[in-house]
Amino acid sequence: MTNATTGGLRLEGITKRFGSFTANDAVDLDVRPGEIHCLLGENGAGKSTLMNVLYGLYQPDGGQIVVDGEPRTFSNPKQAMAAGIGMVHQHFMLVDVFTVAENVMLGREGAFVLNKERARARVREIGERYGMPVDPDAVVEDLPVGLQQRVEILKALANDAEILVLDEPTAVLTPQEIDELMGVMTALRDEGKAIVFITHKLREVRAIADRITVMRRGKIVGHAEPGTSEADLAEMMVGRAVDLRVDKAAAEVGDVRLQVSDLRVTNVAGVVVVDGLTFDVRAGEVLCVAGVQGNGQSELADAILGNMPVASGTITLDGRDITRANPHDTIAAGVGFVPEDRQADGFVSSFSIAENLVLNRFDQPPFSRGPALALPQIQDNAERLRQEFDIRTESISAPLSSLSGGNQQKVVLARELSRDLALLVASQPTRGVDVGAIEFLHRRIVEERDTGTAVLLVSTELDEVEALADRVLVMYRGRVVGIVPPETPRDVVGLMMAGVPYEEAVASAENPTPRAEAVATQGAAERGEHA
Repeated sequence: MTNATTGGLRLEGITKRFGSFTANDAVDLDVRPGEIHCLLGENGAGKSTLMNVLYGLYQPDGGQIVVDGEPRTFSNPKQAMAAGIGMVHQHFMLVDVFTVAENVMLGREGAFVLNKERARARVREIGERYGMPVDPDAVVEDLPVGLQQRVEILKALANDAEILVLDEPTAVLTPQEIDELMGVMTALRDEGKAIVFITHKLREVRAIADRITVMRRGKIVGHAEPGTSEADLAEMMVGRAVDLRVDKAAAEVGDVRLQVSDLRVTNVAGVVVVDGLTFDVRAGEVLCVAGVQGNGQSELADAILGNMPVASGTITLDGRDITRANPHDTIAAGVGFVPEDRQADGFVSSFSIAENLVLNRFDQPPFSRGPALALPQIQDNAERLRQEFDIRTESISAPLSSLSGGNQQKVVLARELSRDLALLVASQPTRGVDVGAIEFLHRRIVEERDTGTAVLLVSTELDEVEALADRVLVMYRGRVVGIVPPETPRDVVGLMMAGVPYEEAVASAENPTPRAEAVATQGAAERGEHA
């Protein structure tokens, strides 16, 4: 690793405001050539905003950007790229119907006609140089997610980036693809690239960082060495000690509560997104659905609630058929639902906290009296749940939009758990939530399990799956790859998330010579799919 102290990137006093909200508050950061500098912080800490300022997507309200010792101003990403800055966004910026070569050279043609052979050669050259081989003629939409991310990195390197920003790059990857990415980052660092690695995942920071800078609420709150414990890093992120463990006794499993049989669901385009799923969830257990985002987990949760029509198959709850019940009837049958996108589906942001806490029961006693709302009972309910779920607000009459993401999620969970449930469906329950709130939410989910509720939890976070699951159902392209115990090795689960059956995944994990995407492609090919 290079110990260069000159060149590279330096941000000095960067301030960025959105109205009265200060997203970045006089932030100083330096990134040296030949290092991986991890920018660690909770969702909403200001990490991505800071990098978007660097990349020219936002204009700073104060401070300056210094590249290779020279102050620079970037009005747009093209100027940042010309200065040697590349950024791989959390949500890929690729044209799905273009080939790899066309995507990599997009914006760099220099003429009306793309020299395709030159583009193919450039992709091969960069891929071989950094150990990232990709077929330049492959259409992007046909590639696995891990290879699509590789194309994003190739795009940045094709622009001769010397400073590379990776914004939450592991969010949609399997464990094997994460290992591949770590290897690519190490190779880039060893060639002298300056890398900013934005993440909130403590395990990954400790595995790859040369230096760590921690942000909280728009400010730099400290620096740490890679050997710093996860507990100490979490405390820096949150501002207090956090228990990262989930204490739970062995499940006392009862009768089947949710039974899903040969379920098929199609989206609005007629594409099958849930393909023949069969499984059950018993009283007093947490069944975690694991998989890379976009493999049918969200549609499964919506189908159970009644938000998506079922093409075929059955869903029963305590022996009652709810296959084609609407959300109102499903909720009345005893289903609690924590949606994947709380802002779109979990609450009404302009309503008060108290009103949001009765959204699913406002028309029932004791919260209604005929056509009128029973306001004192609604207020009493809100005060009780505010205390029980530690919802931090000055007033239950405040609009829900005034709360932090973690407290908004506490409101959603409090509403769902404030009634007797047969089944709790929780989809990405801790997405965009700070470490401290995660600690609380996990504990409440386990407590609900222990009352005899069946819990179906959908998560792309393997740490969360390991912590909460009594069984793990792995999904790939709408199908069940297998149901395994939570102590199953991460390598095995990761290969299953790429579509490899359990027995093959175990064998491959014991002999990990193939690259992860090659194993995934082989497994898909054996099932007649195009990975």
